[in-house]
Amino acid sequence: MWKGYRSICLIALAAGGVAIADAATRGAAAQNCSAMRKINIAVSVAPPNVVHTSPHVAKELGFFAKRCIEPNIIQFEGGASATASAAAAQGSAIVSVSDVAIGRGMKVQQFWGLAPRMPQAYMVSPDVKTAADLKGKKLSATGGGVGGFNWRMGREILRTAGLTVDDAHFISAATAGRLPGLLAGQIDGVALHPEDVYLAKKQKPALNVLVQLADLMPNYMFNAYGASLEWIARDRALLRDTAAAMIEANRAMFRDKANVMPIIEKATDKPRDAVEYAIDVLTKNCIWSINTGFDPARTQWSIDNSAENGDLEKDRKPTVEQVANIQLAKEAVEAAGGPVTIGNCKD
Repeated sequence: MWKGYRSICLIALAAGGVAIADAATRGAAAQNCSAMRKINIAVSVAPPNVVHTSPHVAKELGFFAKRCIEPNIIQFEGGASATASAAAAQGSAIVSVSDVAIGRGMKVQQFWGLAPRMPQAYMVSPDVKTAADLKGKKLSATGGGVGGFNWRMGREILRTAGLTVDDAHFISAATAGRLPGLLAGQIDGVALHPEDVYLAKKQKPALNVLVQLADLMPNYMFNAYGASLEWIARDRALLRDTAAAMIEANRAMFRDKANVMPIIEKATDKPRDAVEYAIDVLTKNCIWSINTGFDPARTQWSIDNSAENGDLEKDRKPTVEQVANIQLAKEAVEAAGGPVTIGNCKD
């Protein structure tokens, strides 16, 4: 018994020593900085969904501090909102930017793919069984209104039944109202993140998952951080190191769920069971990137899809190189220790 107890104590002491040493290393790294480099990092939802919490995890685990970065995490009402677009164009924050924004002339470029695949499911009211049943229904247009993410996803689902956006009623609202609106019957269809899918089914089991968006559009590029072209030219190192810190955070979310859970719970203000469910969905389905997050074929598909839908003028489509600075993303991966594979996830 004593040998077993002694072994347990030694393991516990070793684990504690690793944690203390890790914290000391992070602190020492920050203390050795001649100056902390400041950066505004935007998340597209207030409060953030689980998929958006990479900056929070990177901050709390010291991945920014050890690179002499002092992040200020700010929240916007949708990645396509006017304020988010202005912040990107003016170079006051790194934000999620799309091929559409770049194709319409915004002088920005993606430099790291946070989450290449869409994590959301399209949830609908109990009487909706097929996409055709959405005719005449009230659908969500949160996160930017017409042209925003929910509006675009609703349009895609309507198209599968030969319907157009004119066949449904799109309701604009704050992103925080997505789940409450569905539960209250104010809307009949909305794209929900995994944690909200879990909560929706828990509170109202009759709600239906009509389709997983990644199944509907498997090649759609979901979320990539971007910065102004001027910023990339002026301070490439800061952007590289910021992405490297978040790459480390994403890898920690795959490898150390217990350690990141409290951080994500606090950031999202969601219950533990919903957060745990979401992390499992995101890691199992390789939603978070662990390397660059970029695939030129995925970016090209997204550009072509935007042009086909009329979001971009076909004769003014941007190139993959104009949309994504894949070389900068590769530099960030190298700064994070080089490429890795975790399970089946490689992006």
